[in-house]
Amino acid sequence: MSHDWPLWEVFIRSKGGLSHKHVGSVHAPDAVLAVRHARDVYTRRLEGVSLWVVKSSDIVASDPAQAGPLFEPAESKIYRHPTFYDIPDVVTHI
Repeated sequence: MSHDWPLWEVFIRSKGGLSHKHVGSVHAPDAVLAVRHARDVYTRRLEGVSLWVVKSSDIVASDPAQAGPLFEPAESKIYRHPTFYDIPDVVTHI
């Protein structure tokens, strides 16, 4: 394995799962080999039904230190919060 190959983040959806979860990373020269390598490394016990691989360099994420300014607009829209509504007792899942 060459460390000149890009790093790929691996996400697996389990048999009973509804969403993919990050499980680790692999190095591979392209997406096809990244999927195959991820399969070999992370699904040895047949845990998954679907794999995603994403180049680490293509992932853009927010900075947790900037959470206040980033999410502040949602805080100022109080109508988005269910505190103004009476929820009937028969409604159990909100």
